[in-house]
Amino acid sequence: MQFSRNFMIICSALLLCSSLTYGQTASPPAPVAMTPTPTPAPAPAPEYVNLTYLLSVAGPFHTFLNYLESTKVIDTFQSQANNTEQGITIFVPKDDSFKGLKKPSLSNLSDDQLKSLILFHALPKYYALADFNDLRTKGPITTLAGGQYTLNFTDDSGTVHLDSGWSKTKVSSAVHSTDPVAIYQVNKVLLPEAIFGTDIPPTPAPSPAPDISPSADSPSADSKEGGSLSKALPSDSASHRVMKLSIWSHLVLAVLGGLVLLF
Repeated sequence: MQFSRNFMIICSALLLCSSLTYGQTASPPAPVAMTPTPTPAPAPAPEYVNLTYLLSVAGPFHTFLNYLESTKVIDTFQSQANNTEQGITIFVPKDDSFKGLKKPSLSNLSDDQLKSLILFHALPKYYALADFNDLRTKGPITTLAGGQYTLNFTDDSGTVHLDSGWSKTKVSSAVHSTDPVAIYQVNKVLLPEAIFGTDIPPTPAPSPAPDISPSADSPSADSKEGGSLSKALPSDSASHRVMKLSIWSHLVLAVLGGLVLLF
């Protein structure tokens, strides 16, 4: 009896150990920890372009910059330069270009016309100098002023020429040309046909050379001729006296010869 009890205890212990061993071998393997993929860093934001600063240190473009600020067009240019993918291209006249603008005068324009004229000096896209060679084949290019305000471009051996209808000028230098902003200096103010019409004033003819009138002190041709005649008269009277003297001498000799024959 004691033996059977011991046998049962041993068997129970062996059965328990075998079940524990089986449970450990049958348990699924622990999951392998996954290394997270690093998130790429965001691309740096493009540098903000301050057009007011660029135009202030270059130039002199003070007159154009004053128009930009007084018409609030500078805000439109800044937004186009920094908040769009297309960028902006600006044509800036020097101060001398405004001083030489006699007719038509910008002082006669309304506020809306003046604003459109300043917007007319920019294209709603960045263009490098090499890009203007392609623009000449695309016809009129619309400016930031709108559909009626267009420019025509030609490229002559690398020199970019602009034609606004009223103004024909060329790009004389590049002030700033880094995407998304291009600023080019031009020799004249761009005057659009949409404001000034199609009655383009003709190129003024060169002024004729002034007539040089003889001064009061200088003798005229008539006085010169009279002087020459007056100088010729004394010589004629002298020869006349010589002829009279010769005749009288001959008469005296003839009388003396007759007296000699009588005596």
